[in-house]
Amino acid sequence: MFVDTHTHFYDQWLLPDADQAVRRALDAGVGLMIQADIDSRERPAMREVAGRHPGVVRNMLGLYPGSVAENWKEELDQVYRIAEDSRSEPGMTSGEEPGITGFVAVGEIGLDYHEGKEFAAQQKEALRLQLELAAKLDLPVNFHLRDAWEDFFAILKDCSHLHLRGDLHCFSGSFEVYQRANQYGDFSVGIGGVITFKNSGLAATVARIPMEHILLETDAPYLAPVPYRGKRNESAYLPLVAAKVAEVKGVSVDVIEKETTDNAIKLFNL
Repeated sequence: MFVDTHTHFYDQWLLPDADQAVRRALDAGVGLMIQADIDSRERPAMREVAGRHPGVVRNMLGLYPGSVAENWKEELDQVYRIAEDSRSEPGMTSGEEPGITGFVAVGEIGLDYHEGKEFAAQQKEALRLQLELAAKLDLPVNFHLRDAWEDFFAILKDCSHLHLRGDLHCFSGSFEVYQRANQYGDFSVGIGGVITFKNSGLAATVARIPMEHILLETDAPYLAPVPYRGKRNESAYLPLVAAKVAEVKGVSVDVIEKETTDNAIKLFNL
């Protein structure tokens, strides 16, 4: 069984046939899929999809940096309320398994300056607050980062006392970036379709990262692996990512399947 540690069945590009996409993933050997949270607009659909596939589709909880705008405090307040409500309710909430909050991670959170830095200060504050929330809930964090590494590392250093764990989603950084992150916590890397791209350079980096810190993901419906590059991505394509990681590591796909699944189960307490 493979685990897709970052996907978005509720995205408008994938939502019309989300249930069929889940079934295609299961047929491809992907037994667990984790949806990253974005904001209050997307969250209802996210929870509805998970509710139709209990034990198969799990959810994160968090405010995406690209959703940090004028109303970011209201958005973050909703995240806090959901976390607190879920902690206080016995049993499970709709579509989620029993356990603290019912969510498997705080994410996807982080910093994204790709479209500009108008809300950079607010993004940094939202990130710090959500790191504190993750520590309080004893949950891993799922990071989204674009064009903001230095600010990210400054925050991670300041928050090292929180003893954070988690993963760098859609990782495409250098081995040195991976090492630097792990000075301040215990962080894996989420490897997706980019590793199959001819000129990405990611394969050389993954070759150096220890297997115990490698997770598989699709980020569906985005970043489809070769030969589907440029088309809609699905969790069913995760074995293509696994095959490339196996090639890079010089081991069988079965080894990659077992080790990355074990890593995901351990990190997200699946």
